[in-house]
Amino acid sequence: MDLNGTSALVTGGASGLGESTARLLAERGARVVVVDMNAERGESVAKDIGGMFAQADVADPEQVIAAVEAAKEIAPLRSLVTAAGIGMATRTIGRDGSYESAHDLDLFSKVLQVNLVGTFNCVRLAASAMSQQDPVDEDGQRGSIVTVASVAAFDGQIGQVSYSASKGGVVGMTLPIARDLSVVGIRVNCIAPGLIDTPIYGSGPGSDEFKDKLKRDVLFPDRLGTSEEFATMALELITNNYMNAEVIRVDGGVRMQPK
Repeated sequence: MDLNGTSALVTGGASGLGESTARLLAERGARVVVVDMNAERGESVAKDIGGMFAQADVADPEQVIAAVEAAKEIAPLRSLVTAAGIGMATRTIGRDGSYESAHDLDLFSKVLQVNLVGTFNCVRLAASAMSQQDPVDEDGQRGSIVTVASVAAFDGQIGQVSYSASKGGVVGMTLPIARDLSVVGIRVNCIAPGLIDTPIYGSGPGSDEFKDKLKRDVLFPDRLGTSEEFATMALELITNNYMNAEVIRVDGGVRMQPK
């Protein structure tokens, strides 16, 4: 699918995986709407790439509809990448075995609300807009969606129960959504990134030492991945017309240990 003359939505586009993806899509001709909660950073990225910024909670229907409408005003909306997400590290039970020290249920719900419900909210609304547009080719293609899971969906570590559950849900809904949207010519794929070097790990000697420990289980290359390497996979899934209903790990062959 040719990105020239189209618009794209990238959630979590103000930093990390989303920012790199937004920049690459813009380089390839798309007008990108950067969707994020961080207005200062989001507006800066959007300005750099000649796009637009939309401040939105991905689980809020009205805010996401506003972002979708903003994209439609620029050009036909043909692509969506859902890179927004949060993670919390909490074990299922506390050390003392009391009910009070068990994993906080509101925290569990919050992670699922952002990572899983938020992803589906963006998919259902962006796909609705895409479905109303004319096809771009003889196959009847109208758009392409890339969701973002994590290797934690398969190799969840100690304390990652809420995060792994949310990302496992993103993996699990890939095929049924792709089947749902096939009737209107929209492809859906999912990326499960591994250990990617993003600002979440901080910077400085302490951060470098932590990241050096993280890479222990990466097969090759012997390092963390880059957000640009994630972005190139997202671009391929969007532009390769025969990629559909797949979940692809971008992880250097890592298989995470329990902790």
